[in-house]
Amino acid sequence: MPSTDLAFADRDSHRRWLAGQAALPGGFRAGTAALEFTPAEAARPARMRLALIALDRPTPAFAAVFTRNAFPGAPVLIGRRRLGGGALGAVLVNNKISNVCAPEGVERSERLCAEAARLLGLAPGEVLPSSTGVIGWQLPIEAMVAALPAAVASLRRDTILPVAEAILTTDLYPKVRRAALPGGASIVGIAKGAGMIEPNLATMLVYLLTDAAVDREACRAELAAAVEGSFNAISVDSDTSTSDTVALLASGEAGPVDPGAFRDGLRRVCRDLAEDVVRNGEGVRHVLRVRVRGAPDAAAARALGKAIVNSPLVKTAVAGNDPNVGRLVAALGKEAGARGIPLDPARTRLTLGGEPIVDGGVFRLDAALEARLVAHLAGAELYPQRPAADGITFRPPVDFPRHERCVELGVEVGGGPGVAEVLGADLTHEYVTENADYRS
Repeated sequence: MPSTDLAFADRDSHRRWLAGQAALPGGFRAGTAALEFTPAEAARPARMRLALIALDRPTPAFAAVFTRNAFPGAPVLIGRRRLGGGALGAVLVNNKISNVCAPEGVERSERLCAEAARLLGLAPGEVLPSSTGVIGWQLPIEAMVAALPAAVASLRRDTILPVAEAILTTDLYPKVRRAALPGGASIVGIAKGAGMIEPNLATMLVYLLTDAAVDREACRAELAAAVEGSFNAISVDSDTSTSDTVALLASGEAGPVDPGAFRDGLRRVCRDLAEDVVRNGEGVRHVLRVRVRGAPDAAAARALGKAIVNSPLVKTAVAGNDPNVGRLVAALGKEAGARGIPLDPARTRLTLGGEPIVDGGVFRLDAALEARLVAHLAGAELYPQRPAADGITFRPPVDFPRHERCVELGVEVGGGPGVAEVLGADLTHEYVTENADYRS
């Protein structure tokens, strides 16, 4: 998926690359602020970051896609209303608390928008809110309002990297991608998300900014199409967040661009960010890329691909560099049987790392192939396994991606037109530990 095969020797080289990606398009400013508070629900100090993206002038050219979770957060409820408004002039994001089913959730979020709007010279309805973090806690509204002037004062035109860092929760590192467009325009996107990731459009937040002159209808059509082939085709842990938001804003500062170039650039940025989200998933040691062909339609192909990346048995085998390929067949057959997807084993072909492992419904395995499959899994490992004193393996605390390699799986299930590419992740001890201790 990524536009280049990136590799990083250390954190500094990754940070330099991020800085090169993060230049803001014309017409945008970005700033952050931090605050200390004590949650009403937990008697211990906590720290929250506010992130602010502001346009020089409100724009009618904006689009957003939100979670389909039936318990959406208050900012999602507000964001859906904003879609019917005339323009957007800013995006306000807080981490630490997701503002989902919390007391006075909508009222507090709207108060924040109103105060940010006052400071920026906007109408309250021209600010789009987002929140991410613990579900059920209420926003520390007074402390957040008091911190807003510092966020506004910090607004800068050169880089979005501080905002990409400020929106993180359990992410190890910020995610920034860009695409250059003809005539000097660009698209720059940032994302956060590491767990509770299987968007149905994770806690996933994505903001896409462009200085291309694109009208509202084009923004909304192109964003919907870009999301379908990127964020809707990933899974870390099969859980859809209450707060998923993907927003696109166009300042128009660089003037019109070729529609095809804009479409290609937007889709590339979304695909790259989607893969970044999976690679930075909680406890992820391997990224799995499953390419499905020959299904009855695209929906069936995607369902089969997600069945593989969401199988706990497949995920744990990959985590241990164990090519237990029988688990792939079991996951594939389970999904096809449950959904009534026609699947003829005699026409099924599976590959791992480009090596045929099932052909015509029959396994093609031997000792030499087993060794090559193990090598493929080990070569895709983001962080080497290291034995701990208690015998449990864990990922070293490295906060940069070493490379963009994936465990490559190919699935051919017949002669139908349905194709899909799905990204997923393994399941490690660290994922369990991190989520067991998330609030404590």
